[in-house]
Amino acid sequence: MQHTQKINFKAVIFTVLLCLSSLFADKKLENNCTKFSVSFSPSVKDSLISGRVLLLLSRTEKFKVDVLANGTPIFGKNVEDLKPGEPVIIDASVKGDPVRSLKLIPAGELYVKAYLNVYTTFHRSDGHTVKLHMDQGEGQNWHYSPGNLFSKTKKIFFDPVKDTTISIILDKKIPPLPEPKDTKWVKNVKIKSELVSKFWGRPMYISARVLLPKGFYEHPDAHYPVIYQHGHFSNGNPGWFEPPENGKPGNDFYKVWTSDNFPRMLLVTFQHANPYYDDSYAVNSENIGPYGDAFIKEVIPVVEKKFRAIAKPYARILTGGSTGGWESLAQMVWYPDFFGGTWTFCPDQIDFHYYELVNLYDQKNAYFIEHEWSKVPIPGSRRTDGMPRYLMYQETLKEEVIGDRYRSGGQFAVWNAFFAPVDKDGYPKPLWDPWTGVIDSSVAKWAIEHYDITYYLKKNWKTVGPKLIGKINIFCGRMDNWWIEQAVYLFQDFLASTENPHYEGRFEYGTRAGHGWSPWEEKEDAGGMYREMAEHIKKNSPEGDDVSVWNY
Repeated sequence: MQHTQKINFKAVIFTVLLCLSSLFADKKLENNCTKFSVSFSPSVKDSLISGRVLLLLSRTEKFKVDVLANGTPIFGKNVEDLKPGEPVIIDASVKGDPVRSLKLIPAGELYVKAYLNVYTTFHRSDGHTVKLHMDQGEGQNWHYSPGNLFSKTKKIFFDPVKDTTISIILDKKIPPLPEPKDTKWVKNVKIKSELVSKFWGRPMYISARVLLPKGFYEHPDAHYPVIYQHGHFSNGNPGWFEPPENGKPGNDFYKVWTSDNFPRMLLVTFQHANPYYDDSYAVNSENIGPYGDAFIKEVIPVVEKKFRAIAKPYARILTGGSTGGWESLAQMVWYPDFFGGTWTFCPDQIDFHYYELVNLYDQKNAYFIEHEWSKVPIPGSRRTDGMPRYLMYQETLKEEVIGDRYRSGGQFAVWNAFFAPVDKDGYPKPLWDPWTGVIDSSVAKWAIEHYDITYYLKKNWKTVGPKLIGKINIFCGRMDNWWIEQAVYLFQDFLASTENPHYEGRFEYGTRAGHGWSPWEEKEDAGGMYREMAEHIKKNSPEGDDVSVWNY
């Protein structure tokens, strides 16, 4: 039975007006309201800290920090060389989200909690010094990151017109996370990247998790093809492989992977969280570093040598969805001589005519469609029935409050860091003003010329196109929650128009399907994609390579 929920339209209208008024009001807010004094105890840190103080308010003891449209109000303020016990004042002038100012918080009983997201100083090889949060093994998540400070939850009575100060003490520290452990099936490799370390001016590592095939130990002379699966930071097993454990029988993928008639190959995932995000987008970037070269020259060679891979292009296959989808297609396009094919799912914007719903080619504002007498807000996400979930500005402003200069660890922050050039202060140059949505056309043009995959292939088809024949497989829902299918349609149109050589690629779409749709999941075929990849590898193996050694 489908559950329904009554909607209080007056409350919805009030909330929308409050958000819009707080976002776009020109009147300067008075500062005579309840303030918060946040400091950290010397018992958790006895030295200076730079970072960002984040104050959270909630009507319940549960703080919804990962929710957009109905998330917990957060207020953020940078600190530089803060001393133990030194107060940081969060008052009405400090910007917040989804409520712009403390002055706009209604009076009543609330719960309050605060964090300090600690920044590291990086002296980069490009001559810039920047302060960003260094991932501590959590995947660039400020409220889970080891070493970050936080306070106890405190119940208060908040009055926006009462000039008083509430003290908050950060007296707790998030503890270190355990390193992932090797098992019979899954092995971990941690590789110091000399290229990325040189860029950031400190040791930087890329990790790999390797799922071994059945018979790996019993066949010490066998060498294997490799499936490189890109995606967000995860300590989970490659392919969501779950062996029998605690009385459970193991999932369908475990049963397929370990069956007698399944092709033997290596399945590899990566961890490359960095100071901007939970992964690097896997190609070179002016702000994030030379991760593309690091994968090709440093990481993949180590993995292939250690786990007896067939170190040849035809035996290297890429896959991934969403962020991993962009990475799998981008590595295929930028390193076409190195990989033998990609199975790409719902890739992030591969054509910047659809940067989600923003057209970076000629749109002037990322938040509104502007008409002569009106502005129409641009949605940021939708359900598969078309209903908007939140607006574009809501997502980007939340990230700006959590960390300015693209230091939130969020999605739009890393896109701006990855796709844009370096600004004069060493941080990413804004694609658009985070508070107004006004697009900088010069930065947008730079992003298009460097990272729009359709644009790149149009310019370089004569040289790159012949190396991509038979290698591109793309899968996407027609009702993707972030309109990914629109950029995919344009990419498909481009491939259909190619000449010398003509190559249309392979595109499959899920009707009424959202983000992450897969034809194999729809058919409940846990191993179907990998069997297809194995057939592709066999078909493209050069004469003299004995595929039976990995197909025992």
